Amino acid sequence: MSEATDRPVDGDAWADACAEDLAAEKARRRAQYGPQPGSAAEELRKLVDAVADKVSSLQSPLLGVAAQGAVQQAIRQAKSAVEPVIERNPQVFDHLAAAGNELLAAYRSAVEGQESRWTRTAADPAKAAPAKAAPADKAADDPSDPRDEGRGEGPSGTERIDLD
Repeated sequence: MSEATDRPVDGDAWADACAEDLAAEKARRRAQYGPQPGSAAEELRKLVDAVADKVSSLQSPLLGVAAQGAVQQAIRQAKSAVEPVIERNPQVFDHLAAAGNELLAAYRSAVEGQESRWTRTAADPAKAAPAKAAPADKAADDPSDPRDEGRGEGPSGTERIDLD
């Protein structure tokens, strides 16, 4: 018996309260958003079933009864080939889905980086157009040489090297 409540202590009250709150939150989310998607293997199975149903429901007058039977046979063969793989290795599909998400994130990062370089270059016209080369007979120390602008220590602390 607990002295504070005069009732028997049957477990961790904090853990019980957290479990109740979690169950209530899950029920609220299911009511609001619907059921959570299953594993990648379950989703693949649903996709195969949906495609099979859609293909078998297509009734084309151009296809004869024999052709429709052949399509349904091909669907049954595809399902029978996919089902054992899903049953034996459901975690493989979870890993493939995670790898796909990682590849998508890497691609998105690369594209965003390139887009930022493009927009930064387009926003700064001085960086967008390369400097025109001076004629070879012009002296490198000529003060009228437009390439001399910014020669020496730049704002980033780098020194421009003239390769002409």
